[in-house]
Amino acid sequence: MQEWNSSFFQCTHLKSLSLRVQLGHTPGEHCYNPHPPAGNDFVVVDVNGIHEVALDFCGSTTTDPQTAATFSILEHYHLLSYESKVSAYEFYHSLSRHSDNTGLSPVRDRYSAFMRIVHEWHHLWQLRRGGRGHDPGGIVEMKAGELVVLCPACPHPDKNLPHGWENSPPAMRWLYALFVTIDANFRLKRKTVSSDQVDPGLNAGWAYFVEEHAYKSYLSERANERQERSTCVSHNAVNMADTKSSQGLAATGIGTIDCARHEFKLPNGIGDLQKGERYLNMDYLVFSALIGFTVTILNISYNITCQWSKKLWSRMEHMLARLHIPHDDILVQYFMPKFHITAHIAACQLTFSWNLTKWVGWTDGEALERGWTNANHITSSTKEMDQERHTLKCKMEEAVKWEWEHRIALYDLEGTIRPVLLGEWEIEVEMWEEDSMHPNPFESKLAPIMQAAVRSQLAELEAQELQAGINHSLDDDVSPSVLISGGIELEDMQQQLKCDISDLSLHPTDKQREAIIHRTNALQRCVDSWSRYQQLYMPIVSTLCSSTNSAPQALLKLQDLPLYLPSALKHFDCDHCLMQYEWELQQAQAHDALNELRSHLHLRSHMYKFKDKNLQGQVSSTHVQNLIWHVEAKKDAAVEKYKCACQAMASLSCRLGKMGWKERLQPLRHEDIRPMGDFAGVHIEWCKACACTARWSEEVELLAEEMR
Repeated sequence: MQEWNSSFFQCTHLKSLSLRVQLGHTPGEHCYNPHPPAGNDFVVVDVNGIHEVALDFCGSTTTDPQTAATFSILEHYHLLSYESKVSAYEFYHSLSRHSDNTGLSPVRDRYSAFMRIVHEWHHLWQLRRGGRGHDPGGIVEMKAGELVVLCPACPHPDKNLPHGWENSPPAMRWLYALFVTIDANFRLKRKTVSSDQVDPGLNAGWAYFVEEHAYKSYLSERANERQERSTCVSHNAVNMADTKSSQGLAATGIGTIDCARHEFKLPNGIGDLQKGERYLNMDYLVFSALIGFTVTILNISYNITCQWSKKLWSRMEHMLARLHIPHDDILVQYFMPKFHITAHIAACQLTFSWNLTKWVGWTDGEALERGWTNANHITSSTKEMDQERHTLKCKMEEAVKWEWEHRIALYDLEGTIRPVLLGEWEIEVEMWEEDSMHPNPFESKLAPIMQAAVRSQLAELEAQELQAGINHSLDDDVSPSVLISGGIELEDMQQQLKCDISDLSLHPTDKQREAIIHRTNALQRCVDSWSRYQQLYMPIVSTLCSSTNSAPQALLKLQDLPLYLPSALKHFDCDHCLMQYEWELQQAQAHDALNELRSHLHLRSHMYKFKDKNLQGQVSSTHVQNLIWHVEAKKDAAVEKYKCACQAMASLSCRLGKMGWKERLQPLRHEDIRPMGDFAGVHIEWCKACACTARWSEEVELLAEEMR
């Protein structure tokens, strides 16, 4: 409001114009006991600014309020905080700027009071939406988790499940399974700025967070329990759960339990984490959320489920009796989210895969991660928010499309396989799905021989010989196995350098030429260093080098320089131990080369299909063609590596008496270099393709049930 002061319009407010509001009476009615607020200081926060108002209460008040906020501003802030991720501090000071952007007239600072109003307003709206205003028992009769918005598509007996669902056959019962996912977010921290006595919570476990007093009492009684370390990969969530810094923090993050299919938070499924992602906290949250459900099949997704699921039920027995669930009557299946599972060892990837397990649809277990992407933007307010979801109708349309495409791809694949084999493979898959004790059809029957594993085995063998008093080493730093392994690596480096030089154009740039020179110099230093150790173990090499040190030999380029490994000394005596070491390493190198070749062939085939299906235009096609050319070069390098390894093995086999190796590592002909060339690979690829098709078919059925 502005007032003319004979010279210009100046800002003013109704209070200075003697307007006074009387509460508790209709307009125009006189109050016989008006009572002004303390100091005649009352502020109203509204959408159009922060206003000072003169008013009187009817009689004295017990709380003596001095601040009020309109419903309009509370609703406005509620929307902005969720959609624009604005904090309360920024929002309030924006209103202050809106009231007076010059700073000449200080606006009353009621930020703390505004925060308390927002807190209480959210609480009252939650109670209103929960129907507590019409309940004869009122708030006192509130039950745990009663104020949540339940997932309408999750199974709720007597609400959305058909009569007799619990007695349905297994082929139908899986449609009524509960899918949950577990995770923690350490960006949603809470500092130690208050206490329960000063700022008590208004919600006592009536919604998403667990009841705080019982939760903290349970944690304090078991605060000294140590967590088992991971036997899978080194999971920080497991191994560092007891060591995570919590200085100055009341909570280092939150743990939460969600519906894995529809991204709804479960009742009493959220709680603060005082340290890291400890089983102690997560167990309590999981069972607090699950006691409200009655199901016969429970599918749990957790990124550390391979460790967390161990001894889960024995840990439950030591918890409060009210948190026990009848797990003996429930089929519990454990999974890992699809994005996280690749970080686990191969055994975990086969055991806890959503894609390979029957009757779970196309669930990915990543619902919580999608929710975190929104919640992390409002960490200053420590609130949570689910992302905008696709409707079930959209999901159904997508599932039908992908089911059809997978069926066509599976049909095309089966057209290249003999019907007899398909029948055998179908029986294998069905037997494994019925009983996981049968051989896993998705697991390769061929144990790969990796060069890194062979190097590790040779190092262990040398350690055992040293303990037995046998020492073949002539140098403290370089053992025989290290010498041979280093020589093979140098040959690989020579081959890579040779390929890169051949790929240079006729007129390379200065930068390209500089890179090649640096690599050549580095390789020269490595070869010189390795040669000094080689002469200790293989003195004949120095004789060969001196006798062949002619002009043509001296003119050899570094990438063509022979290193004289034991396999190259066909007509000279060499230490049997060195030849045995090279045999083992060359055999592993041949298998490594075949694995690389298969990978590059699959990648090349995929890139050609992607190019033909999705790309048009010269720019895109040229870019993809360059990528394909690089893959082709890597494929050729793998072929050359395999041939060199086989050539070395052929030379060593005569002197070591090795027989039968050519049946496993046959000569690689040009017509053999094509995708899907190995029988075991076709078998596993068919099993995976069949599983993916089945999952999409199940997804269609599951969505139809969820939409019912």
